Amino acid sequence: MAAPSAFAQALPTETATAQVVFLGEQHDNPGHHALQADWTNALTPAALVFEMLTPEQAAAVTPQNRATQEALSAALAWETSGWPDFAMYYPIFAAAPDAAIYGAGVPREQVRALMEAPLEEALGVQDAQRFGLDAPLPPEHQNQREELQRIAHCDALPKDLLPMMVSVQRLRDAVLARTALQALRDTGGPVVVITGNGHARADWGAPFLLQQASPDTAVFSIGQGEGGRMPDGGFDSTVDGSEVNRGDPCDAFR
Repeated sequence: MAAPSAFAQALPTETATAQVVFLGEQHDNPGHHALQADWTNALTPAALVFEMLTPEQAAAVTPQNRATQEALSAALAWETSGWPDFAMYYPIFAAAPDAAIYGAGVPREQVRALMEAPLEEALGVQDAQRFGLDAPLPPEHQNQREELQRIAHCDALPKDLLPMMVSVQRLRDAVLARTALQALRDTGGPVVVITGNGHARADWGAPFLLQQASPDTAVFSIGQGEGGRMPDGGFDSTVDGSEVNRGDPCDAFR
């Protein structure tokens, strides 16, 4: 295993005692992934949880296919997954070669079910209660989250679709929290969770839901910014990173 870089050595000291560490990212930012790999190397987790993998994909990972980027990409069918270049993600796997791999991706059919079913059915009644998804958000909180969805989708979504988009985010947060707790039970930890900044928010994302379900679990969340712009929301720590030239992100909605 490579020696930790200067970035990894700059990890907040609190991560040394955390049982679950959420490492946020902008999915298409190579610098964010490089830093996640450095941090993962330093944290030496017993388990890695990826938002980008379904449980079925995670189950396909073996010591043999994770030995090379090409073999692991093929085993995960990454090219058809819709996520950015696997070359950015593979160093995270390589940074913890012995860590158990868990997938917290929500299958598309489960997301589509939210069109016709409440969150309790999509997640399961028991888990919905466990993670606080059995009750609606306070109106002010709901409105705030709908506004973020409106902005993120460049006003391209019908207004009546915004509540469902918030429900999808809450479902993904809960599945990440549930999977992280399962990984902790299975391996004893520490557990590193690789996910987008929005899901890594400590004020309402997966770390928040995890601690609702398991208050005694020590959790730490890190968000990554770009060019001086820090991610929205509360984190235990934030770091700045380089910018990515994406042009106008709203072009995709025009």
